[in-house]
Amino acid sequence: MRTVIEELTDEAERQLRHRTWVPTPADRTVAEKAATELSAAVGTPQSQQALSDVDRLARLREALAALAIALAHVHGRLAWFLGAAVTALTPILHWRALPSGDGLTFGAVQPTLQQYVEAEDAVRRLRAALAGIVTA
Repeated sequence: MRTVIEELTDEAERQLRHRTWVPTPADRTVAEKAATELSAAVGTPQSQQALSDVDRLARLREALAALAIALAHVHGRLAWFLGAAVTALTPILHWRALPSGDGLTFGAVQPTLQQYVEAEDAVRRLRAALAGIVTA
């Protein structure tokens, strides 16, 4: 997940740097709101580690929801970027933090600590990329 997000954000930064992508004012507004929401959802590594697995997963889902909502409000390159980001983060939707009890989980699996860390790092990287779009 982290590798895909890194490649995606690198491509976006390259397009911005080469002026292949010039964000519109509407793009900047949506990117700024999404970056703010990602920052609120996923804090520093230290603050995330202090949370329970249930809360960590809830915050990752909040980040994914913020990206999906942002995607609904844009077109063009920002939509393509956000769509690819949401796709990269979809494994989060198959994670569960609670024990299965009777074993029926609709295919949900418990992520490892490393998977939480990787997903949170990916969200932070997306936040930084969105902040870069705002100032491009």
